[in-house]
Amino acid sequence: MRLLKWLSVFATLGMLLVLLGGALVTKTDSGMGCGNSWPLCHGEWIPSEIDIALIIELSHRLVSGGVGLLVLGLSVFAWVKVGHIREVKFLSFLAFFFLLAQGLIGAAAVKWGQSDFVLALHFGISLVSFAAVLLLMLIIFEIDRKFDAHSLLIRKPFRLHIYALTTYTLIVVYTGALVRHTYSSMACLDWPLCTNASPLDFSSYGSAQWIQMGHRAAAAGVLIWTGYLMMKALKAYKSSPIMRKGWILAASLMATQVLVGAFVIMTYVHLGLALLHALIISLYVGLLSYFLLLSSRSAKYERSVK
Repeated sequence: MRLLKWLSVFATLGMLLVLLGGALVTKTDSGMGCGNSWPLCHGEWIPSEIDIALIIELSHRLVSGGVGLLVLGLSVFAWVKVGHIREVKFLSFLAFFFLLAQGLIGAAAVKWGQSDFVLALHFGISLVSFAAVLLLMLIIFEIDRKFDAHSLLIRKPFRLHIYALTTYTLIVVYTGALVRHTYSSMACLDWPLCTNASPLDFSSYGSAQWIQMGHRAAAAGVLIWTGYLMMKALKAYKSSPIMRKGWILAASLMATQVLVGAFVIMTYVHLGLALLHALIISLYVGLLSYFLLLSSRSAKYERSVK
């Protein structure tokens, strides 16, 4: 079991590297760093001409491939060792399937090109795989009670909020990826509005401005919704540290995410801040996925006592 725990930790950290690597490729416009060759670089095993775009793209491919093997190993090992646990087989399949899907989309983009709207799916698909790997890790550690969530019952109205918020957040993540892939990051030079001096001048908006402001408005919705659920958790689940601390952490992550997003604009897309932006939303989605797991268990318990 110790090997399985270490494998789950390395796979989870590896998935974070894959997410950040993908964001780095997009932010530095290195997607074609290896030309239109895949899995080779410019048709060569060892590229003869090396530049920074090639290093970034090739590093991302190598990391993704290595992490793919880790996730495959984790999925198979977890299926065999702890497959009797209700969620393990589904999460094992989900983790590897979505990681494979994001790799294939990336390969297709290199070989044949894809529209910005298809490429924007890439980050969200990787997020689903990361969430599945994270949940597998938590379940594996939960076996010896490092995570005791069985005593928690999340009632149906709150569960519905969690389901809806998670779905909505993934849509917002897609809009953020669309901002990057359509090069709309600096379409609006002010914050929080596109042009603070003339906030209602929508006639001057092009598609880039609408994409940018649509993402900002949608992200504000996630912040408000998360804050609302934090207040509900503090009031209705006073005896549950998981709910209280979990939703305080969720609200803190989302507030930080919005602030970092603002600084990304103010610093003209500083690379470090842009990567931090990708990291924070990954952690937030991971936390939401844990609440999804707890909600699923609560729903199962409610059905069993009826």
